Formats: sequence, C-alpha cells, structure tokens
Amino acid sequence: MTVRELTRDLVSIPIHEDETAAGDYIEAWLRRETDADVTRDAAGNVIARRGTGGETLALVGHHDVVEPAESQRRIPASDADAAPEYVLEERDGRLYGRGAADMKGAVAAAMLAFRDSDARRTSSGRTQSGDADPDGELVFASFVGEEVGGVGARHAIANGFAPEYAIVGEGSTNYSGPDVTDVAVAHKGRRGSTITARGTAAHASEASVGENAIYRATDAVDIVRTLEAPSVSVAGETLEGSLVVTEIEGGSAMNVVPERCELTVDERTVPGERAALGRVEDLEGVTWTVDQDLPPMRCDDAAFARAVLDAASDVQSGSPELVTKPHATDAGWLSEAGTECVIYGPSEPGEAHTKDESVSLEVLERCRETYRRVAESWLS
Repeated sequence: MTVRELTRDLVSIPIHEDETAAGDYIEAWLRRETDADVTRDAAGNVIARRGTGGETLALVGHHDVVEPAESQRRIPASDADAAPEYVLEERDGRLYGRGAADMKGAVAAAMLAFRDSDARRTSSGRTQSGDADPDGELVFASFVGEEVGGVGARHAIANGFAPEYAIVGEGSTNYSGPDVTDVAVAHKGRRGSTITARGTAAHASEASVGENAIYRATDAVDIVRTLEAPSVSVAGETLEGSLVVTEIEGGSAMNVVPERCELTVDERTVPGERAALGRVEDLEGVTWTVDQDLPPMRCDDAAFARAVLDAASDVQSGSPELVTKPHATDAGWLSEAGTECVIYGPSEPGEAHTKDESVSLEVLERCRETYRRVAESWLS
C-alpha cells in the first residue's frame, strides 16, 4: 500500500463528530501489517510498539478533524437518509479533502514508516525470528481530540505514555522557503483566560451609590496593555508571545450601573516565562480565570533535531532548516511531560481547516521516507 492509497482511505472516513471509525481502521491496519504490540486505550488513542531496548522514539499524529465545509461532504445519491460522505479529490499532484493536511496524510506516512522501518523484515513483511532485539523502542501513536485541546495526548500521558523522543507530524512545509519541508524545534502555546470585574448595581441617576464593574474592567484592560509578553530565541528566530483582549461583555440596561463585566484574553505563550496576567487581581473586585492553557514546545536536544534535519535533507532537493511554528500542537503536551519533540510534516501554512484543504503527494512521500530513515536508525 502506498502513502497515496493509505491517505485516501483515511481521509474518506467521516469522523468530525466521532473519531471511532478512523481509530478502528488504523488499529486494524497495524494489526494486519505489523508484528507490533497494538493497543487502543480508553480515550480511543491507537498506540503501537516495537522493540524493547534503549530509549523510545515515537511517531505521533492525530486522527480527529475539524468539521468539514459543505463542499467537503455530500449525501450519497443512493440513500438520502445516510450519513454524509467526505468528498475526496485528486488533481495536480495533491489530495483534497477534510483532514488531508491536518493531519491524516502525516498519519498515513507515519504508519507506513513504522511498518517499513524494521531492518529485520522479510520480503513477506513479517519479522525474521531469532534476530537480536533492536537497540531502541519505536512507537507509533495516533491521538484523538487534538482539535479540542489535546484530549487524547493528555489521557495517554496521564496513563504513562512517556517516550524520550518524538517526531510530531504537524505541518512544517514551506516555512523557510517553497517546496521544502523543515524541522520545527519550537512552537507557541495558547492561554485563554477570562477577567471578571464585579461591582454594585445602582440606578444610573445615582451612579455614586454603586460600583461600576465596567470601570473596574477597563482598569484591568489598562494593566493588560502595559504587560510585556515574553519572547525567546530559538534556532536563530525570535519566538514572540502576545496578549490581546478579545471580547467584552457587561451591563444589563442603559440606565443601570453595571454590577458585572467580563473580558477574554488571548495570550500566545513561549517556552519559559509567562506574562504576569495575575496582576489584574490586585484591583478591587477583579478576578482572573484560566480557561485553556495549551503549552508551548521547545526541543532542547540539538543532536536529535540535527538527526531529523539530516534525514530530511537527504530526501529532498531543497535545504530544510530548523524553524519555529506559531501554532500549538500535541507536541506541547509531550514536551511539558519531558519528551524531546520536533515537528516534521506535510501541511503548509494556510492549508489546515480550510474549505479547500489539500496535501501534496510528493511531500507525503518525502515525509514517509524521512520518518522511515529516522525510525530505522533508531532500531539499528
């Protein structure tokens, strides 16, 4: 089976409301095509392991997707009551469909690399008996719930998933230049939070009797605007955090002093220090609540990053570089738990979550071969 065929199979499975069918396919394929120890955990993650010695390298992806656009699904003509199918098209060397770029293409490439990386495999695809165990452990993992806060990755980590190293197949193509797949060694995180200001309601004609929650909220905004978002230098780039007040809601009527006002803040975080948003709680009547905290990632093992970069350089005509990404991924959860991660995958900037999402077949093959080379060296 080629990476094109496997990607087509995976993309065609409609799963945005329930990842079970894609997990079923991946689990069955791994059991059929490999001799690995394949498990399916309570969250729905599919994890396969080969080898028992040394340190662990994981090839990591996710098989959930965001909701498709109307143009990316259709009702079967033969059954008007059937569930919608996903539209899958191939043209100009690319596969189009929901999840092609984010990230079933990378999952397919990693599945094939995991299968084909064992140097002890025979022409029949089975493992030769009597050979010595590999020097390291190789793991394939496809998580659920990446698009909704890393549900699957967090479940796996909480239940002992702890590889020393991981290649996460999120997008790293066309970052340093056209037609090149780079190796991302850091990315930003995202912390979303709510600032709540409380006051005392009063009739607007007697405003001094109350405490205006909107005024307290604007005092909090003033503090946010004075905070400096941290930045960090990685791979010759400056990864800069940011702080933005994104929503405000408060008040009940034009003639009532408001007793409550809420603000939301979007914060892009970097490895290391966070912005001191807790300072807003120094204001009377103001509280701060973190609603979501997707961690950033940075690879601190230069030798590992270089090994992946060398493999990437060998399979493409361009010159890949070590780069950074602006988006949070499951690599953040793994990094927070102690795994050294890099990101290497076929998706390009602007492809994920779009109505015409697509992935290059040539780049998929490039990723498959890079994963295979790194994985095979791990097992040798």
